[in-house]
Amino acid sequence: MSTTAPAPSSSPAVRPPAPKTSFAARFGWPLGFLLLGVLVFSFNHWVLPDASSDLRSGFNEWLPMTAVNEAVIWAIFALGLNIVVGYSGLLDLGYVAFWGIGGYVAGWLMAPFANQVAPQWSGLSFNFFGHPLPGQDRGIHINFWLVLIIAALVCALAGVIIGAPTLRLKSDYLALVTLGFGEILPEVFRNGAKVGPDGAWNITNGVQGITSIDLIPMGPFALIPGVPDTLGVFDLTFKFLVYAFLLGLAMFVSLRIREGRLGRAWLAIREDELAASMMGVPLMRIKLSAYAVGAAFGGIGGVAFATHIGGVLADRFNFSISIILLAMVVLGGMGNVWGVTVGALTLAWINSTGLAQLGNVWNDVTGAEVNFASHNFLIFGVILVLFMLFRREGLIPEARTRQVLQEPERGEIESLGAEMEGTSEETAAEGTHKK
Repeated sequence: MSTTAPAPSSSPAVRPPAPKTSFAARFGWPLGFLLLGVLVFSFNHWVLPDASSDLRSGFNEWLPMTAVNEAVIWAIFALGLNIVVGYSGLLDLGYVAFWGIGGYVAGWLMAPFANQVAPQWSGLSFNFFGHPLPGQDRGIHINFWLVLIIAALVCALAGVIIGAPTLRLKSDYLALVTLGFGEILPEVFRNGAKVGPDGAWNITNGVQGITSIDLIPMGPFALIPGVPDTLGVFDLTFKFLVYAFLLGLAMFVSLRIREGRLGRAWLAIREDELAASMMGVPLMRIKLSAYAVGAAFGGIGGVAFATHIGGVLADRFNFSISIILLAMVVLGGMGNVWGVTVGALTLAWINSTGLAQLGNVWNDVTGAEVNFASHNFLIFGVILVLFMLFRREGLIPEARTRQVLQEPERGEIESLGAEMEGTSEETAAEGTHKK
């Protein structure tokens, strides 16, 4: 009697359904940030102007709109650095360079400064849907929203150029190279007033910086009742809408890329670069894409910051900026968009007004005279040490990062295995003795 094996089924394999996530887990953070943005704008635009003088004074001291807008811009930079550090695991200590490049792109394309670049450019006047300040029509004036795209592309190219020499480096060596680039470019910004033959070219205006940045056209935001068509330096409440929109765009792009093929490749490189290469991940292209995308976020933030302060100042781009941004990513939770955003907003507020106001409260209660704002790096250092000791994964860590950092050390595992082996040997010996 012969038997035949059943023929293999030709029907395609059925993919198991994706795990379902609750509505709160999927939309809780986005809706929370959206609600927070609406509350901040509504309160400052409609409630605070009619409030009592004491309430207005308290909010202007503790939470002024200047500090809020600056914190939102810092969050954009932190999300860009999170692409490089949190997603790809590439340490970058020179991210401030992209902040500067984005700012100077705004200075070159949204200000009268182009007349000062070279003598033959003194009569240059070009306007492409730009909104120059009154009496500042000369120079180059390109629309703010278009300059955002140009700055993102320029910084992405700069990220590729800077990242290419570092592809074979890891760990401390990678940090040193990025630190070098982060120190070189600010020096170029500070000393770029006289370059070329006989110092005929002025590309950065040196320590004097570039001023008279164009107004921000509101575009579709102008449909909101009471919102002006253009925003100047002092239109702080309405500028919050623009910066919050850019932050929301950065968060959306970060989340969508992370869930795609490129994001999974970044995470694979972060977890094990050798294993990722063996699985066919093109390391060079994927690493360069991380530098490019992260730098593009820096370019967008640089343009936003230039419009926030109304100019570009070379002295603002120092090494401490990169350290603060890295602290925002680490303390917030590397790889987690929501954690990095919360960490950036919190540290930016503390660094701008929070630390000084908390210090005033402490001095009033204790009678001391300590200038807490002058000791900000000391306080940040203590906070970093405490976090590394007791919560290495950050405030709101990524699930994978939490699992890795909470795993016991190899020595603990080996000692546990030795204890279990010793216990089993003692049990076996006792059984043999009883026999």
